[in-house]
Amino acid sequence: MINENKLAIKLVGVDVCFYIQENGFVSLKQLVFNIGKHKFLQKKFVLKNINLEIKKGESVALFGKNGSGKSTLLRVLSQIIEAEKGSVEIYGNVSPLLSLGVGLEYELTGVENIRLVCALMGISQNEVDKLIPEIIDFSELAEAINWQVKRYSTGMMARLAFSIAIAKQPDILLIDEVLAVGDAGFQLKCLSKIEEINNNGATIIFVSHSIQEAKSICSKGVLVNNGTIEFIGDIEEVGKLYSELF
Repeated sequence: MINENKLAIKLVGVDVCFYIQENGFVSLKQLVFNIGKHKFLQKKFVLKNINLEIKKGESVALFGKNGSGKSTLLRVLSQIIEAEKGSVEIYGNVSPLLSLGVGLEYELTGVENIRLVCALMGISQNEVDKLIPEIIDFSELAEAINWQVKRYSTGMMARLAFSIAIAKQPDILLIDEVLAVGDAGFQLKCLSKIEEINNNGATIIFVSHSIQEAKSICSKGVLVNNGTIEFIGDIEEVGKLYSELF
């Protein structure tokens, strides 16, 4: 349920920049002789003047072409990336489900990854012990849970990552396109779980190139283009604007 008076997320004037090398040098000698002659780093804005408020309990889809800044915005919200300018206020615990494999240690087994990621999420060891059977059951990985993650297919990694992210009811759930790699049956299972989490009061931020998938989860949309927010509104209207970009 949406709480009209309380915010889950508030961003004001947020800029995120990357610095890329403008001129490459193949040797130390070349670098020394070119000092002062070239700009070594070029500043590139990935997000520019982002202003966004999301209420507790809202389900919001981020739309935009590849490279528009959607994933960077999710990383700002998950506090993986720090804004160069502006303020980022997050109210509640965040459970991020970002690019496939992010946060998983490939040399560890599935069970070992569950313990590691849950610890990083601030879940106590006693709670983890209780959650492990539920995580394994939801993931449907069976005996593969004891394999090293480097032996997993992309679909298996998606199953493990999602099952860990939703193991404990989060205040804010961030999802970045990872459901696309799972099989159809597991995708439906995940969508049903996301709806349940949202109905229990969590805020959902969902990135997907599938308008229909986003509509099945979200009631509100945000259109991101060239690092800026172009439009915020009803999911139908934003989905239509997004489709017109192509």
